Amino acid sequence: MRLRAIAAFTAAFMAGTCLAAQATTITIATVNNSQMVVMQKLSSVWEKKTGNHINWVVLEENVLRQRVTTDIATHGGQFDIVTLGSYETPIWAKQGWLDPVGDISGYDYNDIFKSVRQALSQGGKLYALPFYAESSFTYYRKDLFQQAGLTMPDHPTWTQIDQYAAKLTDKSKQQYGICLRGKPGWGENMAFFDTLLNTYGGEWFNMKWEAQLDTKPWHDALTFYVHLLKDYGPPGASSNGFNENQALFSTGHCAMWIDATSGAGLIYDKNSSQVYDKTAFTAAPVDVTPNGSHWFWAWALAIPSTSKNVATAKDFMAWATSKDYINLVGEQNGWTTLPPGTRLSTYDNPNYLKAAPFADAVKTAILTADLDHPTKDPVPYTGIQYVSIPEFQSIGTTVGQLVAAALTGQQTVDGALKQAQASVSSTMEQAGYTQ
Repeated sequence: MRLRAIAAFTAAFMAGTCLAAQATTITIATVNNSQMVVMQKLSSVWEKKTGNHINWVVLEENVLRQRVTTDIATHGGQFDIVTLGSYETPIWAKQGWLDPVGDISGYDYNDIFKSVRQALSQGGKLYALPFYAESSFTYYRKDLFQQAGLTMPDHPTWTQIDQYAAKLTDKSKQQYGICLRGKPGWGENMAFFDTLLNTYGGEWFNMKWEAQLDTKPWHDALTFYVHLLKDYGPPGASSNGFNENQALFSTGHCAMWIDATSGAGLIYDKNSSQVYDKTAFTAAPVDVTPNGSHWFWAWALAIPSTSKNVATAKDFMAWATSKDYINLVGEQNGWTTLPPGTRLSTYDNPNYLKAAPFADAVKTAILTADLDHPTKDPVPYTGIQYVSIPEFQSIGTTVGQLVAAALTGQQTVDGALKQAQASVSSTMEQAGYTQ
């Protein structure tokens, strides 16, 4: 008996030693959006199950993009998993900077929306797994509209939005008619501004790749944008990105907010929103054309080609984007807050559909966003709130800073666009698009 007990103890000790020896620590870089904060919180479930550990690097969106891009481009190898989007994934995959996802046993690829899979693929291979996907639409306070005798149409125009913002602004109560992204960045203010520009009939480039920033649609769109935020927006709008506006809306300071559909989960969460029962939603506004009025984006998880912990990273990536994880979020954190827009099964889940009145509208917005026809006239690029070329990250950031300068009054609209036109034209000529 004593010998058997010693043998059993030795076996258990050796098994524990092997498990400890096999434990791996992976480093994950992600954005500080609410869904990712939840992922970080729930990751202890995966750590306990596998015995592995995670070193989290959670950053504001602009900082994340800069850190990750620098590390990837220089083969720095700091991260085993990076959070990136539908813009970067195919471009970086083509550069050989990402590992293809490959076949993961038991992972239901066919449950992922086809458009989301395609956006994260290059050369027929999937290079990232979608954590959540989004389009954009209009949030509005139905109680304030009712009090003012206003009715929000199913498909509002920007002229109507302007009129509603004027009537619903009461700065003495810190109630602002509209909140929009003003923080500079190609994925911050320019993500929103591009959709406004698209509906005004504007474009970044014509079919010859010639910059079109000093044109009437750009002037009209930027003048209108500056007017909306200066007259009806909150103070310091040039510092507000997605997270800041989400906080403003959820605490009752915005009558309207045009932004990512992924924000709806927090807005309708009674534990984190003061307006969860006072909010409604409708389509993103249009002007002369509906083309490009609502964007398409997927935040996804990918493995840099420099990672030395590919198997462990892939295991976490599969777990965090699985149907089981989505259900775990619903059960642990509330059904409105689960990562939206990626899986068909999410939109068949009765618990989610009961808790999330916005579910069908989000699904429709994502599936109808047309990356191939983002503008009124034909253009040589794809992408609604970005241009699918490597140079756009730099171009969009520069122009975003000039748009913010026009908003703060540091530049006139004419001056900002003249400078933007010169900068973008120079970049495109140096890159060989034009002569």
